[in-house]
Amino acid sequence: MNQKIAIPVDDNGVLDAHFGHCKLLHVATIKNGAVIQTEKLVPPPHEPGLLPKWLAEKNVTDIIAGGMGQKAISLFNNNKISAYVGAPKNKAEDLLESFMQDSLSYTANYCDH
Repeated sequence: MNQKIAIPVDDNGVLDAHFGHCKLLHVATIKNGAVIQTEKLVPPPHEPGLLPKWLAEKNVTDIIAGGMGQKAISLFNNNKISAYVGAPKNKAEDLLESFMQDSLSYTANYCDH
């Protein structure tokens, strides 16, 4: 099964600290431990509950984020999307590489709500 991972990023491709208000999503499709496709998506306007459903429709299986509220995490989980929160503020490609090697370190959730 392919994994499809979404990472909120800024204009430089670096992790955006708050998933729900990001300008872009770096989305990578992984097959057999290798990235086979990447794309940049502009998310829909921030509206509670919309982003998890929208990403589920795009077959996203996992998200890597810096900060996210507990309610948002639950909404992603309810849409069968695993949320990995507390990722360091690095380039999306570096986060993906660490994630695939099972060596990505997570710190505290940056979100305070």
